[in-house]
Amino acid sequence: MAAETGTAGAAPDLLYSEAEDDLRAAVRSLLTDRADLPATLARAESGAPYDTALWTSLAAGIGAAGLLVPEALGGQGASHREAAVVLEELGRAVTPAPYLTSSVIATQTLLALNPVSPRGAGSAAAGELLGALAGGRTVAVLAVPLSTGPDAPLPTATTSGGVRAVADAVLADVLLVLGDDGLYAVETSAPGVTVHPVTPLDLTRPLATVTVDPAALAAGTRLTDAGTGAGGAEAAVRHGLLAGAGLLASEQLGLAEWCLEETVRHTRERHQFNRPIGSFQALKHRMAHLWLEVVSARAAARSAADALATDSPDAPLAVAVAQAYCGRVAVHAAEECVQLHGGIGMTWEHPAHLYLKRAKSAEIALGSTGSHRERLATLAALPAPGAPAA
Repeated sequence: MAAETGTAGAAPDLLYSEAEDDLRAAVRSLLTDRADLPATLARAESGAPYDTALWTSLAAGIGAAGLLVPEALGGQGASHREAAVVLEELGRAVTPAPYLTSSVIATQTLLALNPVSPRGAGSAAAGELLGALAGGRTVAVLAVPLSTGPDAPLPTATTSGGVRAVADAVLADVLLVLGDDGLYAVETSAPGVTVHPVTPLDLTRPLATVTVDPAALAAGTRLTDAGTGAGGAEAAVRHGLLAGAGLLASEQLGLAEWCLEETVRHTRERHQFNRPIGSFQALKHRMAHLWLEVVSARAAARSAADALATDSPDAPLAVAVAQAYCGRVAVHAAEECVQLHGGIGMTWEHPAHLYLKRAKSAEIALGSTGSHRERLATLAALPAPGAPAA
């Protein structure tokens, strides 16, 4: 199901296809059976949030890990639209899984090296690694801080103190590491590679400091050189980060949808003064306002996924819009969920705090909301407030 190349100005398709609905049903059924919220909360509290058996079922059983990988390399040959559906469901369940980092960001970085038409050893190695990712046999993570946006400065392996706040590195088999002379694939088990876990705000997306000494980097596989043009290391990494930022909006959408639905359910069942609290006008207005925000977030997230899927020249603009909006909506939905649950929402036993922490963490992941607004203004040629007109 290879995506067609888009054209500038083409209207995005915001509707879900039958295949996407079927994929959603399969992923939701798996997560309902194997990753209910009490289990997720218990694993997060233990400090070991990942369920490797669940990841195997999602990645290999359903084939979700290979959605963005061409069939020629062992993947499903689908598009960003299908990957976005998976992320919506993972967001709804705040599932600890390296899908965004491995199956989207790392996969898209490797695909930018054109592995389908090998040009040399590096490109062939990228194709081989993509096959392992698609089959769920390997997890790869790009060694950059979680906060790194598509246009932000990129750290290298020689960064003093290592690369901090790398998401899902503790589960990775392979790290994609920027060196001074190119992009390398380095196994986390190799001598000279250190992955030191740190305590994150979001317990469902672990962070770590990654250190790769020069000898370990030299022993790794160089995938491409340090060029900034097509096929170069920087261009490949930015391609992966752009796709990650665009599809993170779908995860944020799923999170916001769960928070809204759970809040509506609770306010229907919780009674005060012999009435459901959801019947009080002030709460009705708050939930109605949140519903409008969630609907708008769905449009923004779907637009970004569709633009990426069709390789639209407007994809950077669509991604900037989605991230400038969806991050704030997810945080607002989680805050309302906590507050409108009253004292229950403030307890550790209720999962609302997992959603709030994931939303706050995701708001600054792959570029903050403010940085995406600045990028949006640049792409749309919008003058800053008070700036003279051109």
